[in-house]
Amino acid sequence: MSHQVLARKWRPKRFDQLVGQEHVVRALSNALATGRLHHAYLFTGTRGVGKTTLARILAKCLNCIPGVTPEPCGECAACREIDSGRFVDLIEIDAASNTGIDNMREVIDNAQYAPTAGRYKVYIIDEVHMLSKNAFNAMLKTLEEPPGHVIFILATTDPQKVPVTVLSRCLQFNLKQMPPGHVAGHLKNVLEAENVPFETGAINLLARAAAGSMRDALSLTDQAIAYGSGQIKEDDTRAMLGVIDQAYLMPVLEALADGDGPCLMNEAAELAARGFSFDAALQDLAGLLHQVALALAIPEAVSEDAPERERLFELAARLDPERVQVLYQIATLGRRDLEWAPDEYAGFSMTLLRMLAFAPSDSPPQARAMPPETRPAPRPEPRPAPVATRPAAPPPPWDQAANEAIASVAAPAPEGRENADWRALAESLPGATRQLAMQCERLGHNGNKLWLRLPENQKTLLDNFGDKLKVALAEKLGAGLQVEFELAAATDQSPAAARAREQAARQAEAEAAIHSDPFVQTLVRECDAMVANIRATG
Repeated sequence: MSHQVLARKWRPKRFDQLVGQEHVVRALSNALATGRLHHAYLFTGTRGVGKTTLARILAKCLNCIPGVTPEPCGECAACREIDSGRFVDLIEIDAASNTGIDNMREVIDNAQYAPTAGRYKVYIIDEVHMLSKNAFNAMLKTLEEPPGHVIFILATTDPQKVPVTVLSRCLQFNLKQMPPGHVAGHLKNVLEAENVPFETGAINLLARAAAGSMRDALSLTDQAIAYGSGQIKEDDTRAMLGVIDQAYLMPVLEALADGDGPCLMNEAAELAARGFSFDAALQDLAGLLHQVALALAIPEAVSEDAPERERLFELAARLDPERVQVLYQIATLGRRDLEWAPDEYAGFSMTLLRMLAFAPSDSPPQARAMPPETRPAPRPEPRPAPVATRPAAPPPPWDQAANEAIASVAAPAPEGRENADWRALAESLPGATRQLAMQCERLGHNGNKLWLRLPENQKTLLDNFGDKLKVALAEKLGAGLQVEFELAAATDQSPAAARAREQAARQAEAEAAIHSDPFVQTLVRECDAMVANIRATG
């Protein structure tokens, strides 16, 4: 065959060509430079991260004709023969197909003989965890005290199955999964050297799909080149991998935020019509929810070049942190249970319905779903309902209060009314501007000037959406409004703080009602029960 696949053609031949395993390369290079060699090494890690490649480079370092070195020449007979797989003193054994004690005894017997052409006789045992118990026991003594000319290099993807008696006799190195950035950088270098046209977005998709394996990344790249007739385009790669663009998932989250069931099912049907993988859809949905959670908790942690960044912050303003956590958990569990569903579409749509069912509401789901005549009759001795205070009448619209203030500054509004008006206005704003306004405390409003105070830890939110908030307030209070922001310590007078206090009060009220319930008290007293995880709604 004239063509050689990229994974074999671009296999590293020196330590400095390895990507993403600097911690292992540094330790081995220092050991080779100082002559502190071990008789047995164990390389662990997932598939395609460089275990066998690292073993062959180490064998080259040990047998390079000029001498033991961390930088083999690559030109001598030993280096060339190891690269071509013809070096007589490098013995590679596949433990998956040579599992028995007889195979191991043959290795032990041959290890006693001196190397034929090299300085060391190197045994590479791949997938060593596949050896039988008897085979492990047979090699223990030789592995602990091998002849001076023998080096054992063991490799495995499952070190948990290797006996501790073997682990204790080896110098162990754990090879890490490679981050997508490292993989994408290497793929770009390979494609530029191969003169293959590519789009950066396609390379990023391949790097993520490889899941930390460089060999998988190169194999997928070969597939993408064939799929794209000699070039790699983002649309072709997305279709090949069955990957969903995050823009397609945004309407799903927006429908969940609005509680719009029909729209949610329409989006699911649209994804099915496009032929996307529902496993990948749930994976990307969980990734989006992670970004939303970051936008809620630590806005500055969201990358400036994150896809759909502005829509992420708008979603963050419409979702509570607790609900985002619930949605993330449902997405990950739904992906796990996808294989048990009647079909993938049913599993995906059921996961979305579960997200919709767990949406907070002011009334119980049963009251919305069941007509009055089908609801169960009340118990003969109903439990006492928690005492609730009657809500105050809603404040008048802000613009009315603002116009009155402009007309007559000498007639101040009643105490606390300004904060109520400001909260009503803040809650009426859309998207991310609402999130910013809820964090602001109203200091004063005189004529066409409005003064707001914002906690210093929300400066990122102000930088991103301050101008939009000014425009939104001008639409509400009239053109020409000037808004000035003051950064200060956290305040307890903002609408967000007021809402948190109300939520805490409802929580305390709910806990008191539960603890005072006669039925609950009977359970606690007679059954040694315990009340936990009380959650107020509304």
